Amino acid sequence: MSRKNLGLLDKYLPIWIGLTMVFGVMLGKFAPKVAEIIDSVKIDTVSVPIAIGLLWMMYPVLAKVNYEKIPQVTRDWKVFTYSIILNWAVGPFLMYGLAKLFLSNYPEYQIGLIIVGIARCIAMVLIWNLLAEGDNEKAAILVALNSVMQIFLYSVYAYFLIGTHINITMWDIAKNVLIYLGIPLLAGFLTRFILIRVKDQEWYDNKFMPKLSPTAMIGLLFTIVVMFAMQGETIVDNPLDILIIAVPLTLYFLIMFLASIFSSKLLGFKYKDSVTISFTAASNNFELAIAVAVGLFTITSKQALATTVGPLIEVPVLLSLVYFAKWSKSWLFKEKDVLNKSK
Repeated sequence: MSRKNLGLLDKYLPIWIGLTMVFGVMLGKFAPKVAEIIDSVKIDTVSVPIAIGLLWMMYPVLAKVNYEKIPQVTRDWKVFTYSIILNWAVGPFLMYGLAKLFLSNYPEYQIGLIIVGIARCIAMVLIWNLLAEGDNEKAAILVALNSVMQIFLYSVYAYFLIGTHINITMWDIAKNVLIYLGIPLLAGFLTRFILIRVKDQEWYDNKFMPKLSPTAMIGLLFTIVVMFAMQGETIVDNPLDILIIAVPLTLYFLIMFLASIFSSKLLGFKYKDSVTISFTAASNNFELAIAVAVGLFTITSKQALATTVGPLIEVPVLLSLVYFAKWSKSWLFKEKDVLNKSK
């Protein structure tokens, strides 16, 4: 599979994200009543439009995960152990350090990026791994593993990295994780478990998921429009804020990927495993980060804005790293069989 085989939404995702951001900003700036109407539709403190968008963009992603393959972790424990170390002992703290370094004068954006750093990869990494010709089965297992681990670890990390400095309890964080990751995780697992047994694996993977998967991007774009409509005035008045947020994000993706692929090589992993480890380490679950930021700080907060910038930066940077990975195969890993394979 090559980039040209991706669906229209996936192939041009950076463009769609950019356009929806612009549309949302213009809507918020020149039609402020729309933002007021969106903000008024609430159940308690939960914005109904944003909740619908966030839950829907998470559900198709988590319905795609191969949960049944998690027990296979024991077959190649070195790969999975190193990936877990990079994801949970390195990634969150690297983002924490970059946020502290570059956003010391912007505490709200700083918190937003820390929230992104804790949210480890989910299904979007499968696209990068597939394009770079990594090990697709191991990538799927790592996505499933990270999804489950986030249920137990996300609120703990978030509390100690941000909760001790602001008036937020561990339950405040855990509640949002359970709603925005727990509900779609359970729905995705049950959807996969039931439909594969009612139909079969081939039907699920080749018929059902190709129809369901694109709706995740629609949910993401809808959420971005709503969020940027609420943020319209702030963004127009502070246009450099997007650039300020983008700098540490870009550095994070580059450092995390390059450190992972070179260290994987030094540890003796082959190209396929190294690529899978590296993209898993460098990718983030920006859907969950957006959900947590909105749940903790409201849709109009600067923390939520920082998380929303995440996919705009992640998509083009990681797409570029796909080409770097394929280029590295011939000189770093001394393997020669893929450079012309996807042409």
